[in-house]
Amino acid sequence: MSTYETVLVEHSHNGRIATITMNRPEVHNALNSQLLYDLKAAFAELARDEQLAGVILTGAGKSFSAGADLPMMQAAIQATEERNKWEAGQLALVFDSIDLFPAPVVARVNGTAMGGGLGLLAVCDIVIAAESARLAFSEVKLGIAPAVISPYVLRKIGSSWARRLFVTGERFTPVLAREIGLVHTVVPPEELDAAVAGIVQELLSGGPNALRACKMLARDVGDLDQEGARAITTETIARLRVSAEGQEGLRAFLEKRKPAWVPGEEAK
Repeated sequence: MSTYETVLVEHSHNGRIATITMNRPEVHNALNSQLLYDLKAAFAELARDEQLAGVILTGAGKSFSAGADLPMMQAAIQATEERNKWEAGQLALVFDSIDLFPAPVVARVNGTAMGGGLGLLAVCDIVIAAESARLAFSEVKLGIAPAVISPYVLRKIGSSWARRLFVTGERFTPVLAREIGLVHTVVPPEELDAAVAGIVQELLSGGPNALRACKMLARDVGDLDQEGARAITTETIARLRVSAEGQEGLRAFLEKRKPAWVPGEEAK
C-alpha cells in the first residue's frame, strides 16, 4: 500500500479488512484538499483488491470529521464562482469513490461529524456511532448549503428529514440519526470497537464476490425500472451460482460445514 499525508491505511484479518483513518486529529479531522485527495487515492487503491471483505472508515482522536477546515473556507471566499464549482466537483468525486467502492464500507463514528464529515456517513454501507457523537448539517449556519452531499443524504434519510435538518443546521444525536436511517447502530463509546468487530465478523463470513454483488444490488436496483431490475438480478444470481465461490458456498451448506472463505476453514 502507498503512504499518505493525512490518512493511515492498515490491514487486518489476513488482509481481508482494511481500516482508513483520517489523521488530522489536531483539527478534528477537518476536510482539506490534501485529506480529500488522500481519501480518494486510498479508496481507489483498495478497490483493486478483489479479496477485500470490507473497509472501516474512522477518524483519529476525539472526532470523526468536523467538515471543511478554516483555510479551505477562507480560500472559498477568495475563489471565483467557476473555481468553487470545480472544487465542488472534486469533492463529489471523493464521495463517489466511497459510494461506488466495490466492497462494503463501515463508518466507525467515534465523535463529531459535521457538514461534509457527516456526509461521509451517507456514502458508507454500515454506520456504527458512539452515542456521544455530535452530528449536524451545519452548512446553513455559514450561509451555504450541503449541496454536494445532498444526493447521498437524501437517499438515506429522505426528503422530510432533510427539509428539517438542512434548514435548521441543528445538532442532533446518533439516536435520532438511527431513527431516520443515517446510522444503523448506536453504542456507548467504550463498546464502539466491539460493535465494529462484530460487523467485521459478519462480513468475513460472506463470500468476497457475493459481498460485492449484494452491495451493488442494494445500491442500484431500487433506481431501475422493472425490465432493468429483472435483467440485472437474474444475471447476477446466475453468475454467482455457477462461480467457484457460489458452488463452494452451496456445497458447504448442503454438507453442513462452513465455506472455505470463513477464517480458519478449508474446503473439504
